[in-house]
Amino acid sequence: MASPGAVGPTNLTVQQPDQRRDLAPVPQESGYGSYGSTAAEGRELSLSLLWRIAVEWRWLILAAIGTSIAAAVLITLLTPLKYRSTASLELNPPEVEIMTDEGSKGGRQSSARNDTNFVGTQLALLGSRALAERVAQNLNLAAEPAIVGENTDRTANTATAASFVQGGTQVRLQPQSMIVRVSFVARDPQIAAKIVNGVTDAYIATNLERRYQSSSYARDFLQRQIATTRRDLERSERQLTTYAQQQRLISTGSSEDGGDTNSLTGSSLVSLNTALAATQARRIAAEQKYREAALGGATTEGSANAAPLRAQIAALDAEYQQKRQTFRPDYPEMVALKARIDALRASVVTETRTANSDRIGTLRQDFQAARAEEDRLRAQVSGLSGTVLDQRGRLIQYNILKRDVDTNRTLYDALLQRYKEIGVAGGIGTAVASVVDRGLVPGGAFSPNLYLNLMIGAALGLVIGMLAAIALEFINDTIKSPDDIRDKLQLPFLGGIPTAKSAKPIEELRDTLSPLAEAYLSTASAMQFVTEGGAPKTLLVTSTRPAEGKSTSAWALAYSFTRLGKSVLLIDADMRRPAFVTGRENVGLSHILTNTGSLSEHVLQTDIDALWVMPSGIIPPSPPELIASARFAALLADASATFDVVVIDGPPILGLADSPLLSSIVQATLMVIESGRTRTRAAIEAQNRMRTAGAHMVGAILTRYQPQASYGYGYGYGYGQNKDQYRYVADGNEKKRRIMLTMHDEP
Repeated sequence: MASPGAVGPTNLTVQQPDQRRDLAPVPQESGYGSYGSTAAEGRELSLSLLWRIAVEWRWLILAAIGTSIAAAVLITLLTPLKYRSTASLELNPPEVEIMTDEGSKGGRQSSARNDTNFVGTQLALLGSRALAERVAQNLNLAAEPAIVGENTDRTANTATAASFVQGGTQVRLQPQSMIVRVSFVARDPQIAAKIVNGVTDAYIATNLERRYQSSSYARDFLQRQIATTRRDLERSERQLTTYAQQQRLISTGSSEDGGDTNSLTGSSLVSLNTALAATQARRIAAEQKYREAALGGATTEGSANAAPLRAQIAALDAEYQQKRQTFRPDYPEMVALKARIDALRASVVTETRTANSDRIGTLRQDFQAARAEEDRLRAQVSGLSGTVLDQRGRLIQYNILKRDVDTNRTLYDALLQRYKEIGVAGGIGTAVASVVDRGLVPGGAFSPNLYLNLMIGAALGLVIGMLAAIALEFINDTIKSPDDIRDKLQLPFLGGIPTAKSAKPIEELRDTLSPLAEAYLSTASAMQFVTEGGAPKTLLVTSTRPAEGKSTSAWALAYSFTRLGKSVLLIDADMRRPAFVTGRENVGLSHILTNTGSLSEHVLQTDIDALWVMPSGIIPPSPPELIASARFAALLADASATFDVVVIDGPPILGLADSPLLSSIVQATLMVIESGRTRTRAAIEAQNRMRTAGAHMVGAILTRYQPQASYGYGYGYGYGQNKDQYRYVADGNEKKRRIMLTMHDEP
């Protein structure tokens, strides 16, 4: 390293822009445009994010769980005891009576067991207001002071009791069954059992009454129709009887054909006609026999006396024929035998004629008698036929009246039969529901349940705590983790700096084995890989806002570079609120920029080997003008040529022009972000300002990465009455918050 004392004003040169182009590439798309997408991606809920939120806000979640558990215990203690009595009912879908026509087969059919409409209807009836009112009346709950109080209004008490019954009744259908569980909740176990049994009894009674009354309209209608039809039948029967008496019509049969034979005259005509037909047949037979006898002459059947003669003739004729073979016909014996045969034949003829004459006379008498009887009957039939024809005209009106009687009788019988069927179908029959288990007096209260309330309280507290933590996490949109730097800011993460364990971080940094020193050393080691030539020659350390650990980080990085064997110059470029105090006047950045002094005159060596510091000097009236001057660029070029690394502690970015001007001159810029306090939008806005000025952002470090008790560095900033007017001034405790350095008298 060249001695700072050998450096003079004549050796100062202005750094060219291309001297800073050997930096590693850094994404340039971060800004408000990219923040909308990257931040949204970083804010998506995931298991890792939820776990991080739960760990970070664990005390809030535990407090919410504890509060919920305490509230659950308090609610359990304050909640009055409640008793539940349960009864079981079995639903029986009613059988439907099928009314059929005559000749078809009817019967009773049961409805489907899984009829959801039936089940839903019964459940609704169990919880209905009408059933509750009936229970209140049956159990006389209006007189229970524990239910209705001391009110004496009976109507109001009944309504209150019905509301009490309806509000405490719970109905639940057992899955895959027709069993319904009816429960009632009350503060008195006796009342709970009493009311639940009253509900089941009233429900069954109501259903029976409803089933009986369901056919009342049909029965009333049929009763009216039957009465009307009975009157019509009686009137039509009286009219029929009166007309038959007037017309002297007598019905002799029960046939329904409506013919003439139903009357007495018709019956007589039928009888006479039958007798006439028989007599006519008998006359025809007698006439035939008479004519045969009259025309046939002698017959072999004429008389019974001729039979012996015929036998003798046959014998003699046989003898004659036998002798003829021997004798000739003129033989005397043959002639005598022939004469004897002829005499016998003459006797047979005489006897036959006598017998036929008597028989013909008898047949004539029979024939004449039959013809006389036929004539008589035919005359009677002719007379009755006229009477029947005359009666037929009078039977027309009779049949009309008789059909009216038959119609009314049939209608009356049908209505009476239907009335009987409806009476049977509308009977009591099987009840819609039956009691399986009656409600018993509960032995203990079911509510409040301490264990259940504790579980609910713990779960509710966990949910509320997690929701509150998530809400606070998203409301408090700050940079908290390395992932936030990578995802939201699109910057490389160069190191996470834990919170200092002591109130003097500089002394803790001197302990090379402390976590704080190790973290900064790791960051300095990572800085050696951001350029092709190693660590950047000029490094600006800045932050979004004050009190983020910027100055401490600048000193710690400079010290870490010395541990890596480099000569380092630390420049306090925060000429508004300087952080490094040397105790010397007229030495510092503001003096060298406003005078002609050399670098060696304003560089002081610390008690750490290879670490030099240039204080800010006296606070100038306009720091940005000094930074933007060519003098500062020449000074920076001279310092980078003299020292291995130049670390510049710059002021915060937002509201000030100093850091953007510094970032346009140095080779690299490092952002210091305080974990959990720096807003994402503020960090992105600061980054956009730096990149707009041409800064090369090499990355960011996260300070106070392990949350502990934090402390400030003496910076305060705020807004005046004009919101656009930014103040960045030293506060009253600046001497206590400045970093005190031990300097050698001479460099």
